[in-house]
Amino acid sequence: MSTVRAQPRSTTMSLKSWAMLVLLGIIWGGSFFFARIAVSELQPLTLVLFRVAIAALALQIYLAATGVSFRAALPYAPGLVLLAVLNNVIPFSLIFAGQTQLGAGLASVLNATTPFWTVLLASHLTTDEKLSWNKMLGILLGIAGTAVMIGPGLFSGLGAPTWAKLALIGASLSYAFALMVAKRLRKIPPAVVATAQLTASTVVMLPIVLILNGSDGLFAFSAPVWAAVLSLALLSTAFAYLLYFRLVAEAGATNASLVTLIVPASAVLLGVLFLGERLEPIEMLGMVVIALGLVTIDGRLLDSATRAIGPKPSP
Repeated sequence: MSTVRAQPRSTTMSLKSWAMLVLLGIIWGGSFFFARIAVSELQPLTLVLFRVAIAALALQIYLAATGVSFRAALPYAPGLVLLAVLNNVIPFSLIFAGQTQLGAGLASVLNATTPFWTVLLASHLTTDEKLSWNKMLGILLGIAGTAVMIGPGLFSGLGAPTWAKLALIGASLSYAFALMVAKRLRKIPPAVVATAQLTASTVVMLPIVLILNGSDGLFAFSAPVWAAVLSLALLSTAFAYLLYFRLVAEAGATNASLVTLIVPASAVLLGVLFLGERLEPIEMLGMVVIALGLVTIDGRLLDSATRAIGPKPSP
């Protein structure tokens, strides 16, 4: 892949971008829960097909209702197909397959390595998102905080098959490469990118599922699983990708990838709020470490502190 040429930009995100990042993390925090329910009855590839197809249909309706033309995507068709494969087909398939053997805790930690791979790729393949000490330190703190937050539950998943762990790491790498492709598509409205990506993913997944799994019993699953699939498709995919591609356009690839550091914490908090789960001290400690990592990446507080304790100008 050739180097992406762009004008240097500030790596500090605006408050609006941070708000979108946090909201996206909350939405994707529920996706592991929905997926865990769905894979109890659905083959991983079939779940991928339902997730992207329902989301694509919803976004096509959204574009029609808002008067946004889908034609803007046509000149960029090859890039959008590549984006669909790297951002949906490969990672969704690997994550859902891995989750048949892994608990949500270890899956969240492995998924949280996405910013690490993204910052390494961006530093070599782009000119406007170079590696900096605060980014790398903040990302490592975020991954460490995720591991701390999972606590003993992380070790219970270490005995899972190696292929399942590699599947989650492969998904993170695929997401990182997808972000490099997404940077090239910033001229297209985010809603069109999201719709085109999911539509292309549907076209790719349909023959794969029919060939490998057949059509028998394709829609024969229980009401709770249907509810999980619809939640995964409409909330955690259609709406989430509208936010995601706007974030990529406004804040850059590396900053957008930071959402995977927020997802584990939001998943825990959602369990506390809606499932009556108890927030343990180790989880709170992990969230503090993740927050410290995000503050380190942002850099503004550190810059202010440095200026405050730095040498004072002579009178």
